[in-house]
Amino acid sequence: MESLVNYAVQYAKNGFSVLPMVGKRPLIKFADQPPLTVDEVKTLWKQHPTANIALRTTSFFVVDIDRNHEEGVDGFQSLKEFNHPDYFRKTLAQETAGGGKQMFYLKREDLNVNQNIGWLPGIDIKAHINNYVVVAPSVNHGKRYAWLNHYPIATAKRELVQAINATNSNGYSGTTASQFTGNKSATTQLFEQIINGLGFTGGRNNALASFVGGLLYRNVDPEIAYQLAITANRNTEEPLAPNEFDKTFESMMKKELRRRDSGNQ
Repeated sequence: MESLVNYAVQYAKNGFSVLPMVGKRPLIKFADQPPLTVDEVKTLWKQHPTANIALRTTSFFVVDIDRNHEEGVDGFQSLKEFNHPDYFRKTLAQETAGGGKQMFYLKREDLNVNQNIGWLPGIDIKAHINNYVVVAPSVNHGKRYAWLNHYPIATAKRELVQAINATNSNGYSGTTASQFTGNKSATTQLFEQIINGLGFTGGRNNALASFVGGLLYRNVDPEIAYQLAITANRNTEEPLAPNEFDKTFESMMKKELRRRDSGNQ
């Protein structure tokens, strides 16, 4: 497999936050870290010459359209049924290794865009600063990502951002989240993590443990805590395997029982 170092360097020189990947898995810890410098990119690809390339969704977000034949979900059909072609300006787009399509849009300065996994059936909005998308000419399972055009990344229309923010994966429509301000409590973050997921490879176990511990500490019934944790894991970019998930959950159950026993002594 060819080295993609020159492509990675060009992405970095053009202001993108570049990540080296094995398939879709990051090779480094990157959450809340500054972008890699060009020299750091060169060093990492020297160590991992066959690494794929991902870009963090910091200044841009991605409309990620996919087909899942096993589940009968077709994001392309969902987009057609959404019936708002006027919301989608011509912009840079790529075909994914799985045959999906990703459209790139610059984030607006006057309106935040929310990450929204499951915005429409088969369509995710990847927008969190600690999220990322694998980009061309990376290869996954023998298939290559490829740019579909050479358009510059367009700034998202206000109507598109409002539509994304006004509908979450549970179908809620109403006041946009961007109108809410104020500090978020630990309980607020627990609620949001159900939809936002557990983060990315390297921190998912700790995130799950913290999530489950937070629920049990607040006396959420263990059966309900388990179901909420399953939902959060499903909404994670690369979910934990069932055995790993159950092992972490059981560990936190035992830890909470020890805490309660010590408090009763």
